[in-house]
Amino acid sequence: MKTERLAIALTAINLVLLLLNLVQARSTTARTVTPILRARALELVDEHNVVRVRLNVKESELNLFDKNGIIRVKLGAGEDGSGLVLSEGGTDASRGYVQIIARQTGTPDRPATTSITLRAADGRQRVITP
Repeated sequence: MKTERLAIALTAINLVLLLLNLVQARSTTARTVTPILRARALELVDEHNVVRVRLNVKESELNLFDKNGIIRVKLGAGEDGSGLVLSEGGTDASRGYVQIIARQTGTPDRPATTSITLRAADGRQRVITP
C-alpha cells in the first residue's frame, strides 16, 4: 500500500513540474523576438497557396504577383542603382508599365543614369530623363 501511495505522489509531483515547465516555456517563447530572419528567398502565399510576394536574393529584387501569378510590381537594387516597375494587365507583349530607374552610371543601351519610362499597352512609349 505504501508503494502505491508513493507512486501516486511521485506521479502527481511530476505532473505539476511538467505543467510548470510548459507554462514557463510558453511565456518565454511568446516574449522572444528573433532579431534576424535569414533565407535565400522569402515567399508569401495567399489562402490558395498561390505566391503573391517573392523576395529573392539572387536577383536582388522584390516581386509582387497578382492572383494569376503575373508580376505586377518589381523592386530591384544593385551595386549601381535601383529600379521600380509597376505593371498593368495583359500578356507580356501588350502589357503597359511605369519604370523608374536610378543608376550611378549609364549603360550602352541606356545611357541615361536616371529615367522614368511610361509604356502603354498599345506600344506607345515615353522616356523622361533629367
